[in-house]
Amino acid sequence: MTTRTIRARDRPVFGVDVQSGDVRGDDPSYALVILDPVDDEDPDAADVDFDGPVARVTRDVVSFRKLCRLIDDREPLYVATDNAYELAADKGELVEFLRSLPDGTRLVQVTGAERPEPLSRVASRHGIPYGKDPMEEAEAAARLAAANVGHEVTAFTDETQVKVSRGRSTGKGGWSQDRYTRRIHGNVRKRTRQVQSKLKETNLEFDREVTEKYGGYANAVFTVEARPEEIPVSNSRAGDVRVEVERERRDGIEYEPLVQRRDRVIVGIDPGTTTAAAVVGLDGTVHALYSSRTADTADVTEWIIEQGRPIIVAADVVPMPETVEKFRRSFDAAGWRPTTDLPVDEKLHRTRKASYANDHERDALAAALYAYDDHADQFDRIAAKTPPRLDREAVIAGVVAGDSSVEAVIADLSEDDGSGGGEGDADADESDPTEPERTEEEETIRRLRERVDRLESHAESLEDDLAERDERVEELEAELEEAKREERIEARTRRAVSRLERETDRLERERDEARERVEELERKVETLKELWRLDHSNFGDVAEGRGLASVKVVEQFTLDALEAADEAYGLVSGDVVYLRDASGAGRRTAERLAETEPRAVIRDGNLSEVADQVLFDHDVPVVPADSVPVREVDELAVAEEAALDAALDDWEKRAERRRTAEKQEHLDQIISEHRAGRTLPETEE
Repeated sequence: MTTRTIRARDRPVFGVDVQSGDVRGDDPSYALVILDPVDDEDPDAADVDFDGPVARVTRDVVSFRKLCRLIDDREPLYVATDNAYELAADKGELVEFLRSLPDGTRLVQVTGAERPEPLSRVASRHGIPYGKDPMEEAEAAARLAAANVGHEVTAFTDETQVKVSRGRSTGKGGWSQDRYTRRIHGNVRKRTRQVQSKLKETNLEFDREVTEKYGGYANAVFTVEARPEEIPVSNSRAGDVRVEVERERRDGIEYEPLVQRRDRVIVGIDPGTTTAAAVVGLDGTVHALYSSRTADTADVTEWIIEQGRPIIVAADVVPMPETVEKFRRSFDAAGWRPTTDLPVDEKLHRTRKASYANDHERDALAAALYAYDDHADQFDRIAAKTPPRLDREAVIAGVVAGDSSVEAVIADLSEDDGSGGGEGDADADESDPTEPERTEEEETIRRLRERVDRLESHAESLEDDLAERDERVEELEAELEEAKREERIEARTRRAVSRLERETDRLERERDEARERVEELERKVETLKELWRLDHSNFGDVAEGRGLASVKVVEQFTLDALEAADEAYGLVSGDVVYLRDASGAGRRTAERLAETEPRAVIRDGNLSEVADQVLFDHDVPVVPADSVPVREVDELAVAEEAALDAALDDWEKRAERRRTAEKQEHLDQIISEHRAGRTLPETEE
């Protein structure tokens, strides 16, 4: 660790190891080491330099309860251990321990993920002092976590639920129940809007679900794309409203590295005015795409470094462009190019499952994917020969980019892994003491050679800049020509638009004239209708002698509709009434219709049982509209006399059967009651 690393921490780091007992027992004790960062205002800061101590170290032996209390009080950045299950007996207890940690405190297992390494090996690899005493192991774990070594143990996602709900029950009732409930729901809605405003101010992405109730909200749930410590809202309860902040639970326990390792990748590059790059993993997965018209070589190189360590740099044309070759040399990677230039249709087919922004990204991605296809079998063979303890990607990189055999690479990696110790890495940067001292002339020659190399590199860079500027000039000339062509097209378009606007004005004038003519004709038709109604005011006169029966239309089977029809054309005995909507009528409405003694009622829809019984008791025939088609002309309506007579005959038959059934039912009731020894109320004297 360095002073710079520790100074970047604004909170302490805890290292924990079991001192005695067992977490599955009654009372385990823990060795606790606390690394407190030293800043410039600290009294111990004067004793800190790059070669001296970098943190104030506190050591103690504590119980589990005291450990949890210290974590709550100090809110450390990391709680580091070599095994997370030293703090919990099983997965359920581990989840509860993770839930109890303060916001921003992370549990770190410094020895790896599901298959941890020995702590001694990890400490040795990173140059951290190690001893077998529990206190020394706790200190090693703390220092490793402070150096961002290890995996975060997490049972929660990076999504957090913020729930705003009622802080008290609305009760069972009372004189002021409605006002009380409305006040609570109104306060929940007010607090919801405050929380939403705070989330928007911090530019956090979130989804909101609201349950609306009388007077406001019963609750609101925000799903926020952030950890609790990043959200400007905390658990609270005040009066009518309660706010709860809780992270989303994962399906199980997961281990996430504190620092993402840079995997080996395949890079496809399409140079030119617009430079594009595509990164593909050794399993053929597309990781990222990039394109820019303004970025230079350094920007593209920096982006590739962020994505991973290239072992193959690919192009889609033959021969490999000089720009791509420069990238290949800078990464010391293997090169790949097709035997012939890749056709556009093949590139489209190979990249059909990926999404890209432009043709340049497509070409770069096609080059990377074809390079992967060409090496996929080789990757599988290397993976089959690689021992489980070695990094498969490191072996593939040594074989493909280093042009070595699988056995040689495995032997080299095995030697490096067996040598251990972090001191050798530090010594590698120092000069070899057995090397003879250079003379002044040799030193001058070395400096001159370095200067020549720098000048040659600068000259190549200038030549590349010149070539890029030439390409830029050609591109600008092409853009100018395109702009002139677009201007000519725009001029033709303007002329066509002017012509179409004149045509539109003419058609609109014709349309307005036609509308005026239609309105005039409609007024004449209305006048003719009024005159016709005066001549045919009696509905019966219209249908007389034509085999038709006049029908009076009632829009709905309600008292208001019956009154409106009676006022409009009168409802008298012997009328044929057409109910356009027969549903929903009650006894009173049915009796009002029966009072007019209609000849027949044509219904559209189903009558209620009450209305049907009332009309049946008054011997009013009710027939469906399907059996008697009604033809309407404005307020006039007629039906064929023959169809009406047939429907009435059918109703008479059904009515007779219904009367017989009712009599039979009544007779059965009398017999049943007589047998039961009871007397009907109607027959009592």
